[in-house]
Amino acid sequence: MTVALMWEARAAEGRGGELLEWARAQWLAADPVRRETFAASGDRVLVITWWDAELDADLPELPEPDAALVQRPVHRWRFASLGVES
Repeated sequence: MTVALMWEARAAEGRGGELLEWARAQWLAADPVRRETFAASGDRVLVITWWDAELDADLPELPEPDAALVQRPVHRWRFASLGVES
């Protein structure tokens, strides 16, 4: 099964670049199959990691950044892949 972990944070005012750099610098205890980082309006950063694991597996996740770097707590979601459609 493929599991996707999504980590999304909104940077404090004017700190979007810092949050993006911080997220990219975070290393996980194990290597995912794939890791992708996104930026969006509103200084939001999204990191998705894909794992060959069960939905409830104990997987490493990105930590919470320093509270001064974000406007709110990090949002996290976990999804099971249902396949790829073309």
